[in-house]
Amino acid sequence: MNRPVFHPAKCKALRTCSKLFIAFLISSSTVLAFGAEVQLTDATIKELNEAMDAGTLDSVKLVEMFHARMGAYDKQGPAINAILTLNPEALAQARSLDEERESSGRRSPLHGIPIVLKDNLDTRDLPTTAGSFLLKGSVPPDDAFIVKKLRDAGAIIIAKVNMSEFASGGALNSLGGPTYNPHDTSRSPAGSSGGTGAAIATA
Repeated sequence: MNRPVFHPAKCKALRTCSKLFIAFLISSSTVLAFGAEVQLTDATIKELNEAMDAGTLDSVKLVEMFHARMGAYDKQGPAINAILTLNPEALAQARSLDEERESSGRRSPLHGIPIVLKDNLDTRDLPTTAGSFLLKGSVPPDDAFIVKKLRDAGAIIIAKVNMSEFASGGALNSLGGPTYNPHDTSRSPAGSSGGTGAAIATA
């Protein structure tokens, strides 16, 4: 498989576009926790929980905020291509967890917190492909042990992220294609967890 060709002029334009998206999203992705403003790009799980406890944030809003960032960065703007599969039930799961938080409290600090998973972790409701076209659309019958524990704790799997094929290293695969570094799209986040790294750098 050929490596991607990077064009300096195009990369410069994408970096400029990336900065504009960052400025817009930071200005619109803030919440209050005990009177203090918390930015999504810097917020810890503790701060997100404080905002939800204070009633200035809920899991639905949090999922919507992350969806907005993924929409702006992943297939548009710098188009880092970190996401392989979006969870279509993420908002419904967030609503259910918000109702549960309201009625009986949170299960754990991860209650209602959106997460992404590398696409070699089995998920019973989403494809698990290890980045390979050979496994396109393959949905395992059960969650991996760690995935079950995350769900039991109340975490919301909003997406499965790109990776090198069968965790072989590098940044390419036959299914999702290359992932790009959000801070410099002429560079690769490498692998095998390139999609995870790029997603974290953009969150």
